[in-house]
Amino acid sequence: MQQIVNFIIKYKYFLFFLLLEFIAISFTIRSHSYHKSKFVNSANSITGGIYNRINSFKEYTNLKGFNQQLLEENTRLKNILAQRLIDSTLNSSQLIDSVHYFQKYSFISAKVINNKYNMRYNYLTIDKGSKDSIKLDQGVINSRGVIGITNSVSKNYTTVLSIINESSKINAKLLRSFHFGTLEWDGNDYNILQLNDLPIQANIKKGDTIITGGKSTIFPEGILIGTILDFNRKNNSYKSINIKLFNDMSAIGPVNIVTNFDKEEIQILEETTSNE
Repeated sequence: MQQIVNFIIKYKYFLFFLLLEFIAISFTIRSHSYHKSKFVNSANSITGGIYNRINSFKEYTNLKGFNQQLLEENTRLKNILAQRLIDSTLNSSQLIDSVHYFQKYSFISAKVINNKYNMRYNYLTIDKGSKDSIKLDQGVINSRGVIGITNSVSKNYTTVLSIINESSKINAKLLRSFHFGTLEWDGNDYNILQLNDLPIQANIKKGDTIITGGKSTIFPEGILIGTILDFNRKNNSYKSINIKLFNDMSAIGPVNIVTNFDKEEIQILEETTSNE
């Protein structure tokens, strides 16, 4: 306390000067509308900048919650779209409940909690399991394309056979034609896969988009995969076709697990046919 008193006594004239300056500035601002408006604008600019920084910090700390909300919303919209596409084909006389019967696909959101991408047989782990209706051999995708196929399921978690796994084989086709091939991985670059068994009649070029072919019960047709990076022809056939993935397989975030409602029916039918 004594130090404060000594400070005031020592600098009393300077402090008195600052007080008079403050009073003079206050009178100037109050008596002149121009100065007043400038002061208010300056104050608003300063406080606005402070509030903006505070809000930016709050938004940053809430990113996890925002991202989860966006993931859930995107999944909900995917399901609504899948339902409405089927609903548009129904007659008005049909029951609303029949929509759920005819809907072919649904989507469940999940988060990748572990991602192996630097081995020859890579897997991912997601935070959904059997309690969330996840089953074996379901497609896993995100907004950029194909991720993999569910491989083993526990109550709360699921491992996913990554597309960058030498055991992975996915039906794929050219976006601009009906030529099909098999998407595989040679074990080298984790962002470049190979499209095999594509017929020579497919007039491909660099930059062509590759999508899922829809010839399996795992992935819907039309899911993005990547673009043709380069290719070689030999003996009237394609020796190699390299596909640059849209996804960066070293940085996978939220995903969706695809449920095909017709899968069991198709499998039973195909097994019955093969046994005849």
